[in-house]
Amino acid sequence: MIIRSSSLPSLSAFALASLMLIGAVRLVLENSSHSHSKNILQRRSGNAAARLAVNITAGDGIRGGCDVFQGRWVWDNESHPLYDEDTCAYLVKQVTCQRNGRPDSEYRKWRWQPDSCNLPRFDALKLLEALRNKRLMFVGDSIQRGQFESMVCLVQSVIPEGSKSLRRVPPMKIFEAKEYNMSIEYYWAPFIVESISDHATNHTVMKRMVRLDAIDKHGNHWKGADVLVFESYVWWMHKPFINASYGSPQSAKEYDVPTAYELAMRTWARWIDSAIDPLNQQVFFMSMSPTHLWSWEWRPGTDENCFNESEPIRKPTYWGSGSSLEMMKIAKDVLEGLSVKVTFLNITQLSEFRKDGHTSVYGERRGKLLTREQKADPNAYADCIHWCLPGVPDTWNEILYAHLLQNYLETRADNLPEA
Repeated sequence: MIIRSSSLPSLSAFALASLMLIGAVRLVLENSSHSHSKNILQRRSGNAAARLAVNITAGDGIRGGCDVFQGRWVWDNESHPLYDEDTCAYLVKQVTCQRNGRPDSEYRKWRWQPDSCNLPRFDALKLLEALRNKRLMFVGDSIQRGQFESMVCLVQSVIPEGSKSLRRVPPMKIFEAKEYNMSIEYYWAPFIVESISDHATNHTVMKRMVRLDAIDKHGNHWKGADVLVFESYVWWMHKPFINASYGSPQSAKEYDVPTAYELAMRTWARWIDSAIDPLNQQVFFMSMSPTHLWSWEWRPGTDENCFNESEPIRKPTYWGSGSSLEMMKIAKDVLEGLSVKVTFLNITQLSEFRKDGHTSVYGERRGKLLTREQKADPNAYADCIHWCLPGVPDTWNEILYAHLLQNYLETRADNLPEA
């Protein structure tokens, strides 16, 4: 990780405004299951399914001492992508880049390879078994919504029709696998703490007012979740200052963003320490999702963005100015001060290399696909914040998957009777 001593510029107004994009869910019939799961699902007569025994072993977790966040992207068109747009009916139009006209598809075929170990291959049946009778909830902004949709797509192909469903209960989306009595959920909270942007569809990044000490309204929805995955960053970065209150809502004033972010994170930390049962709940915090708004950072002398990028950045390390080391340090410091264990998933550096993975001009703006004229002006309209699916967020979930299975194995070991 390269540390810069200079201050980091705020993200552009247009780029951050793209976070308000809300795409309608496109429901399509599944034509087939992904090839790696075809022969593990057997049908009985009727709607039930008889499955082969699922054996979760030590190799499915993360080996002790392995830093999965240090590595490189390798070309792998055999095992990746892990699913296709056409086989997952739960993706919103904002992320279906192929369907929206993206001409290249190589961005889907890169696999993250840690330097000192291998990530376990994602197995949907093993994850479903590990999450049987549990709720997995993603909390955050539209970046986190993308990770939620990625996880749904990764597991849904092995669940028979009639045994899975997706419903909206604003500010939530809930995917249910009935046979496993489990759910994968998403909760919209772009600042984690309460704000005037908490409405699931009627919100804007342009007008920000955050209640830095208020979280109970959100927390009441989180209490029953067995696994919580939090993320909050890019909505803070619209401008260097933000309107917020601490104490009385009438005490609103302008805060510099790092100060406001730290106050909000400490409010969240107090909730975690008071509301989480560490014996029965797991908590993860995702580090910032990087942006690729300025091509001069990886290709000096240019004045473009992520549009038309088709390969990862090939450097040992790369740190763009869209990612704030100051904000990263605040998050890590707050997590280290918790009495409850929260696992920090540092996906920033590995995602920094993926300038090719963004939706660019193949997404939506204000709920509509870009017109031909807008696509022809990528400097104004390219979205270099959100990610295409399949794509980079699948890797985040591969790492989360390894942690969840590792915890499953450790929990089972703790409950085994002594010899």
